[in-house]
Parts: sequence; C-alpha cells; structure tokens
Amino acid sequence: MEYNGIERPASTPDFITELKPDEIFVFGSNLAGMHGGGAAYAAWRKFGAIMGQGVGLQGQSYAIPTMQGGVETIRPYVDEFIAFAKAHPELFFYVTRIGCGIAGFRDEEIAPLFTAARGVPNICLPESFQ
Repeated sequence: MEYNGIERPASTPDFITELKPDEIFVFGSNLAGMHGGGAAYAAWRKFGAIMGQGVGLQGQSYAIPTMQGGVETIRPYVDEFIAFAKAHPELFFYVTRIGCGIAGFRDEEIAPLFTAARGVPNICLPESFQ
C-alpha cells in the first residue's frame, strides 16, 4: 500500500529496526514509563521513547499502557491513540502486538480494541490484529 507517496507494508512487520522520518513505532508500555523489555525497550533504545513517560508520542514512538489491569483498562488509551493518529495524517503509525508480550494478553483479546483503527489509512496493524 502507499501512504504520503511512500510504499508501506500491508501489516506491521514482526521486527522493525529503522523508521522513515514520518513513521512512528507504537508499543505497549506501563504507566510508569519503565521501558525495560520487549517492544518498549526497542522503542527506548532506537525510537526516542522517554523513560518515565508511559503514554503518548515520544520521539518516533507512541506508548499505549498495557500493564495496569485487564483489557478494558487498555481501551481508553487505544481510543486516544486512534484519535491522535487521525489528527496527524502527516505521520504513519506501525502498531506492534501491544499487550501480547510481557503484559500476557492474547492477540484475540487485544485485536478488538483496534476495530476502529481498521481502514484508517495511516495506521498499520499487525496481521494478527486485522
């Protein structure tokens, strides 16, 4: 698929090691912003995530908290992210399998939270969320 004149993948790659200037790495975090493992660690090491910031845009990354309780505690942050992405069409967002690593959720538990993201042209979801 193409977005902003640049060819993009149809689904978020399993491993992202570099980003174009307009691309954002969306990862699962904890509210304290301790990016010590999984995609959060990659966001901190490579894409500008800020230690101590557990929510929102930071560098070329966007944090969605996933470790504060059940799936329903994640929904407001996902909704906030989708609204943010829609308000920023100049950016392209790669959503990783948030919550499906250290947080311990299954893809089929998290994927429904992203129903409203399907069809948003600047949001790329993992294949397992589509």
